[in-house]
Amino acid sequence: MPELSQDAERVRAPLPFGVAEVTGPSMVPTLRHGDRLLVHYGARVRRGDVIVLRHPFQQDLLVVKRAAERRDGGWWVLGDNAYAGGDSTDYGVVPDELVLGRVRFRYRPRSTARRSPLGLLVWLLTSARPVLSDRSASRRLRAR
Repeated sequence: MPELSQDAERVRAPLPFGVAEVTGPSMVPTLRHGDRLLVHYGARVRRGDVIVLRHPFQQDLLVVKRAAERRDGGWWVLGDNAYAGGDSTDYGVVPDELVLGRVRFRYRPRSTARRSPLGLLVWLLTSARPVLSDRSASRRLRAR
C-alpha cells in the first residue's frame, strides 16, 4: 500500500521542492511504480490536483493521491486506479495538516530494456511531463 519511498520526506531546504519516488499501483495510469515526482511542498491544493500527504493512520507513511473534493475538516482523496484502494474510501477525510504538497512534474527513469535507438527515442518523448490537475477527478466519487 505505500505510495512513496521513505526518502520523500522534505529536509529543510531553501526551496520548497523535493523529489519522491512512487511505489505501488494506486495512481495508474497517471503515475506508475518507479516514477520520480517533483513535489511543491506547501503549495495551494485545488480539486483535481495530485498531492502528497501523510497516511491518516500511519503518519510516517507518505502517499500520493488526487484531491477529489473539499469537505469539512480536510480533503477527500482518491487514487486514479479504482481497484487499488488505499484512499478516502478506506480512511475518510484527510485533515489539512496531513497534506504536504502538490505534485508538479513526473519523470520516468530509463528502462534497461530499451536499448535500441527507437526505444531511446520513445523514452525521450514520454519520460518527463507535468502532472496536471484533473477537474473531473470526482467522477469516481459520484459513481459510488
